Amino acid sequence: MAGAITDDRPPAAEGRQGRPLIVTEDVELLDDLLRLCAAAGARPEVHHGVPEGRGRWEAAPLVLVGDDAARRLRGAARRRGVVLVGKDQDDSGVWQRAVQIGADHVLMLPDGEQWLVDRIADVAEGVGRPALTVGVVGGRGGAGASTLACALAVTSARRGTRTLLVDADPLGGGLDVLLGGESADGLRWPAFAASRGRVGGGALEESLPELHSLRVLSWDRGDAVAVPPQAVRAVLAAGRRRGGAVVVDLPRRIDEGVAEVLAQLDLALLVVPAELRAVAAASRVAAAFGMVLRDLRVAVRGPYAPGLGDLEVARLLKLPLAGEVPIEAGLSDGGGPPGGASRGPLARFCEGFWERVAVRGEAA
Repeated sequence: MAGAITDDRPPAAEGRQGRPLIVTEDVELLDDLLRLCAAAGARPEVHHGVPEGRGRWEAAPLVLVGDDAARRLRGAARRRGVVLVGKDQDDSGVWQRAVQIGADHVLMLPDGEQWLVDRIADVAEGVGRPALTVGVVGGRGGAGASTLACALAVTSARRGTRTLLVDADPLGGGLDVLLGGESADGLRWPAFAASRGRVGGGALEESLPELHSLRVLSWDRGDAVAVPPQAVRAVLAAGRRRGGAVVVDLPRRIDEGVAEVLAQLDLALLVVPAELRAVAAASRVAAAFGMVLRDLRVAVRGPYAPGLGDLEVARLLKLPLAGEVPIEAGLSDGGGPPGGASRGPLARFCEGFWERVAVRGEAA
């Protein structure tokens, strides 16, 4: 069980890293809290009361107070990030003790273990604002969605933003191939099939291939491996916690794994060639994805059929227009990754897109 207490004091500094502080004399509770800290990758400080060192109480990014120690902390300076931890589900007095020490949350073990591991891991990783996460999906096969996804990621990285490119289409052949890095060292999706709970953002980033100054999570060319929805959710959440930008190449179908991805998108681009059959196909994709996504926009790609401009395509699909995706010659001839030519038309489109959406978070 975990509960929150309203608190209007100023929040702690965003993204602040440090060691969590444990205050308890309960040996059994201390063992549990140390175990949870280890699971979250954090090394805590342990005290029986308010630390004597100057500023250590105020500086700790998270304070875990055992219910046995609450009375000893009544005179401590009020601060954010205090969690009162107990084990007696029937003790109604725990809320009064939490108010007396200014706790933000009351948590009972073992029910609240996963919540607490996530909170400790946030501290260990110095989590700040999550990445702006953009999905790209084709209105029909061959629309150029994978090319645009790669170009957006390459352009984002060139702007100095921490960038992760995620291949969410196991039947697409692998985005690492499109970027010329199919032999690059690093993990692919099958390695994360057994992931459960929380995946460390830093560990994920370090494990993936680095291509063109960005990290890529792609599929390999081995036998098909089913990645459970909970693993997809955990991996994408880990990538988003690192901040910057995450670009996801989406398949045109929605299964449980894709639904987990869609739930974490800030917006998506539907790439539609300007031809009548493509618009008809895209309308079905838009109907399916629009039921899940908060912000779906259409990106139109030429050449244009007579009487079918980008505004008309957007009108027919009843979606806001993100712009016209230009055709760039030489991409299929090994002339570098999509968007690699900084003055090319595709890179200019992507630059304009990132400027309009104002990527949240800066490169580390």
